[in-house]
Amino acid sequence: MTDAALPSPAREQSAFYRDPKLLRRALPAVSLAAVLIAIFILNDRAMSYRGLDLMLKYAVPIAFATIAQMFILTVNDLDLSIGAFVGLVACIAGIWMVEQPLLCLLILAGCVASYAAVGALIHVRRLPSIVVTLGMSFVWLGIAVILMPTPGGTVPEWLKSLMSWKSPIIPFPIIACVVIGLIAHLLLMESSYGAVLRGAGGNATAVDRAGWSLLKIRMLMYALAGFFAVLSGLSLIGLTTSPDAHIADRYTLLSIAGVILGGGEFVGGRVSPIGAVIGAVTLTLTGSFLIFMRISPDWQIGAQGAVLIVVLALRALIKLREAR
Repeated sequence: MTDAALPSPAREQSAFYRDPKLLRRALPAVSLAAVLIAIFILNDRAMSYRGLDLMLKYAVPIAFATIAQMFILTVNDLDLSIGAFVGLVACIAGIWMVEQPLLCLLILAGCVASYAAVGALIHVRRLPSIVVTLGMSFVWLGIAVILMPTPGGTVPEWLKSLMSWKSPIIPFPIIACVVIGLIAHLLLMESSYGAVLRGAGGNATAVDRAGWSLLKIRMLMYALAGFFAVLSGLSLIGLTTSPDAHIADRYTLLSIAGVILGGGEFVGGRVSPIGAVIGAVTLTLTGSFLIFMRISPDWQIGAQGAVLIVVLALRALIKLREAR
């Protein structure tokens, strides 16, 4: 029987079977759908505006942090300091954003510039990014603790209003995540310079021979990571309304897991901005659902890790089929 004679669902299954790459690209969306279906089966009240709004409450800051990590992974690096940096941003905003907004913006701009400087240091000295960013995590955390030894500070009313906005029909976190994914996609995947940025991770030698500065590319990618991490910190305190140096300690691992869940790999250039946002949303749903069901938050890490392991196992099986 030919594919033309097959019913439509069978033809789709046949297409997936013939093209494992298509299935690999669809895996992030499939994993998100699987988590949503499991949630709706266990609690049909979650299938509502209020239910989705509650479960996706922290999706926006996690999505920002995941996109930040994605920029670093694009150039074959790994950032172990994003969580501490997001916590520092939260403390800076909690201290100065209300009283001295201009000073706060200047300090945050300096933080982004510091991130770019870290990228330059890694490139010029040919240092392992894991080692440098791990060291920087202690620097960011130390500064945050000095600035704010105990939780406190104030959050601008406009920021709290924005993050708690009840948009019509579709919950605000979903709208925000779609916008974040599209902006990052247009920046990295659709622009001509985005191809150069991805090429710097996939084939740095070719990009260098073409006349592009690898130093400038790495500095730009780290600056973009710092910028999105700043947005993560600001959106996070808009939700919690209580800045804290340790407010985002888990964001480092969540950001890495989000990129990998979204189809990214530890090989430069192989990333997906939209997939990374989907991965962040999947992790958020996994953790938020346990809270929504009044299950101890201690199970969150285990549940998120289980989702990651399952998706990675499926991806490995797909790669085996591709190799045949």
